[in-house]
Amino acid sequence: MLALVKDLYDASSENRHFLHARFQAEESVGAALEVYRRKIVEQFFPARGDGKLKLSEARKAIRDYRKATGNIAGTIDLLLTYLENGTEFTEQFGDIDEPFYNSLESAAEEMKALIFKQEPECYQRFRERVVRLERMVGRIGWGYGDYLGDLVCVLESQFGDQPEPSRSSDNAAR
Repeated sequence: MLALVKDLYDASSENRHFLHARFQAEESVGAALEVYRRKIVEQFFPARGDGKLKLSEARKAIRDYRKATGNIAGTIDLLLTYLENGTEFTEQFGDIDEPFYNSLESAAEEMKALIFKQEPECYQRFRERVVRLERMVGRIGWGYGDYLGDLVCVLESQFGDQPEPSRSSDNAAR
């Protein structure tokens, strides 16, 4: 069995990434997560040249990570990375096209579904990034800004901080 795992490891970089991720499955930070994050970012903002926008490659990285680890928090993190980079890309380079925004919306919907499967603390962990993302989309068309605003409203109403009762209303009740 060890020889088989070694042969798989040596056979391709994809196998190596999978095995590293599998052995770090419980971690939602670490080298394995960063390998998959780089695959996503590379589609939008490569180290050299222009982004190729192979969105299927970026989404594949998210699926591969989830398949390798089963780590929901890490998957949410990668979905947010996809959304943040896609949003930043369109902010820098202008409107793209409908399939581009459909892909972003699909990733946002997947993220929301995963958050709803987790404990409320999961949303709190990513809340700052989600709210910042909503602020970024204000001027983006194709309905993406409205869609993301609605999604964040749903998440905030379900998992956001509950306001503490004000002291002045306590005093007025006396």
